[in-house]
Amino acid sequence: MLPPLVRRNPLWQRFAALMFPLSGHRYPSPWYTPYKFRELARILAKPFDPNNLPAGHGRWLDERIVEYPWLFSRLPQEPGRLLDAGSVLNFAPLLRHPVIKEKELTIMTLAPEADCFSERGISYVFGDLRDMPFRDDSFDHIACISTLEHIGLDNTLLYTQDAAKKENSPDSHLLALAEMRRVVRPGGSLFLTVPFGRRDVRSWIQIFDAFAVERILERFSARPVCELYFRYHAEKGWQLSSREAAGDARYFDFRTDTPWPGHPIAAEAVACLQLQK
Repeated sequence: MLPPLVRRNPLWQRFAALMFPLSGHRYPSPWYTPYKFRELARILAKPFDPNNLPAGHGRWLDERIVEYPWLFSRLPQEPGRLLDAGSVLNFAPLLRHPVIKEKELTIMTLAPEADCFSERGISYVFGDLRDMPFRDDSFDHIACISTLEHIGLDNTLLYTQDAAKKENSPDSHLLALAEMRRVVRPGGSLFLTVPFGRRDVRSWIQIFDAFAVERILERFSARPVCELYFRYHAEKGWQLSSREAAGDARYFDFRTDTPWPGHPIAAEAVACLQLQK
């Protein structure tokens, strides 16, 4: 991995973003992330209308290209206390967005990461989302973006060297949901996304189907304020879908899976839920 000062350099980012298309949109690639954030900046600069996504929206990109715009379009604009449960906002371009800059942000994840922005007033807490060190009703809102699917599984592959986090307890994500309900204030919201489609539990990730989504709603004791499904198409990119239409979506892991024609980078579909306490 490149040093943070190199990765944050604007000249490097522009060069790398240009190289991804020139390299044939191949993944994995050192050019992928700069290209993704360039596309995110372009998309986040405009109003997000999930019902009218342009053809090719987020083509060749993973599910963050719909998750972030969805989250930022739903988060209230006014100041408030925001918990990032899983550290998916810990990127300079996202932290500069007005809807995030207005928030008192706490990031909780398993272990320290390469990038730290504490000079911006961001608080970092390291620990298990199933046992959070916060008082009841501590936050106005919680963002848990593509994190729930890793809880209780092998997190030593990507997130920590702690051997104790090599688990096989996929149902324990329900404990994290109970904790999130506890620490968000009454009237506050949990903004939650998970990979969706054919039910699949792997060593490090699980894919949620309609039944698993219902278990999420039951544990949080709320019907969704917003419930949207997006699906990836090889030519059309990411488009609005539904539980039913996305029910057969698959997950692609480039480390282990045999590619199929038009496969996504990671999740082929994603569920986006806003749950209010």
